[in-house]
Amino acid sequence: MQSLFQSTQAAVRCGALLAAAAALTPQPLLAQTPGAYPNHVIRFVVPYPPGGPTDLMARLLQPELQTRLGQTVVIENKGGAGGNVGSAEVAKQAPADGYTLLLAASGPMAVNGSLYRSMNFSALTDLAPVIQISSFPLLFEVHPSTGIKTVKEFIAQARLRPGDLSYASAGNGTPQHLAGEMFGKAAGVKLAHIPYRGAGPALNDLVGGQVKVMFDVLGSSLQFVKTDKLVPLAVTSAQRSPALPNVPTMAEAGLPGFETTAWHGIVVRAGTPEPIIAKLNTTLNAIFKDPAFRKKWEDLGTPVVAGTAEQFGQLIRTESVRLGRVVRESGATVD
Repeated sequence: MQSLFQSTQAAVRCGALLAAAAALTPQPLLAQTPGAYPNHVIRFVVPYPPGGPTDLMARLLQPELQTRLGQTVVIENKGGAGGNVGSAEVAKQAPADGYTLLLAASGPMAVNGSLYRSMNFSALTDLAPVIQISSFPLLFEVHPSTGIKTVKEFIAQARLRPGDLSYASAGNGTPQHLAGEMFGKAAGVKLAHIPYRGAGPALNDLVGGQVKVMFDVLGSSLQFVKTDKLVPLAVTSAQRSPALPNVPTMAEAGLPGFETTAWHGIVVRAGTPEPIIAKLNTTLNAIFKDPAFRKKWEDLGTPVVAGTAEQFGQLIRTESVRLGRVVRESGATVD
């Protein structure tokens, strides 16, 4: 995917009353006054390297935020430790003033606390939710050489040859890994897990036939499905994907109740004033209501989610319990 870079800066006009207050109010307090926010540059931290889907989401949002908030938004990629490095910086070092946003992924927000032996921040207490922005379905797919066409055929083969069908993932604790663990438990089969250092290398080996099975973010695999290099068996979302309308959901394919997605959102440091969180939430909801922007967003492979900060906070809490249990049952850890 190509990164999208756009930069727009607009002036913020303040009323006479606000101008008078500014002359009497120290700058740190003014920065937290809802009527004054924002009045300088906003950092947008992406806890992964440039070029991936998480980075691309930030670069789609960047110019929209700049236009609607009237301030420059600067993207900073701070990858490392499965998203923990950039997330910890916002959670522990950034001021709680709304001038540092984090593009939060399900990994550091709901999985890594159970996966890593040591964590220097808590997603539940050190970060405050603003809005959910994505819910990427995963695609259960196989290499054509398997001859498998449906989920039922896959389960039948896996039961005949326990452990022979191995699946690739982007690494321990990633959505690709956890989807495979959940599938194995739901279907009553044993699948060997092969963790890679990223989704790209795993997908390359799947297309090349070095591994035969993968649960991958739909948008990444779509081109290979459309050129018949991979065979789609099911999507892991509750509804079918508009991008592959003929591919069933896991529930339709015989595993009722099976649902998991890779989700993202925007968070800030805990303690950020509620009026500032509310302004960010309102601004982002307005962005997602724009039809032209919605089209670009959905082209990434995720429906528009949006909603309230409270709804996103509930998702984080629920998923921390659910996905944490999957990690512990899998036995996966990262030092």
